[in-house]
Amino acid sequence: MPAKPKWAQLADHIREQIASGELAPGDKLPSTAQLREQHGVSVGVVRQAILVLQTQGLVEGVHGLGVFVAEHPAPS
Repeated sequence: MPAKPKWAQLADHIREQIASGELAPGDKLPSTAQLREQHGVSVGVVRQAILVLQTQGLVEGVHGLGVFVAEHPAPS
């Protein structure tokens, strides 16, 4: 079985932080640059992970401010 893509691993990590309460509704996620550095991945990997989480309703991007945990995350 092939390894999960890096963007999927990062999305899983952030999803787990939200599920555990480490990241609460309204919390701001680290910046793209911070996530890239923390996880040793490219900007594209971070963007893809965030896009997937946005599609799932877990996070919301606010233009010019950043990405935040959704106030009412969609149930998993």
